[in-house]
Amino acid sequence: MITPAELFKSLADETRARATLLIADQGELCVCELMCALDDSQPKISRHLAQLRSNGLLLDRRQGQWVYYRLNPELPAWVGEILQVTLQANADWLQHNAARLHSMDGRPVRDAACC
Repeated sequence: MITPAELFKSLADETRARATLLIADQGELCVCELMCALDDSQPKISRHLAQLRSNGLLLDRRQGQWVYYRLNPELPAWVGEILQVTLQANADWLQHNAARLHSMDGRPVRDAACC
């Protein structure tokens, strides 16, 4: 069970906050999509995703060469509500990242049976 202090500490870093909100918006993203959206290196993105996963905010799955991240469906409802309100109230803050993601060439294709 995640506490408010743990949630806000996890999201206190801008990269982790942006990645979490993009994942909340998209449902699931792989490391390469986040690298493109956040214009950052694979090691940095992976390090932040690992921290979010270890805090229980994200779950991952491997599909071929890609590792996909999604919000942990067992998070308390209040966490999902906070993320959705934050996402809706800050679309302009994520606009550049979302635009980079949507213009990404060669985005991985998810299995139809997944998610």
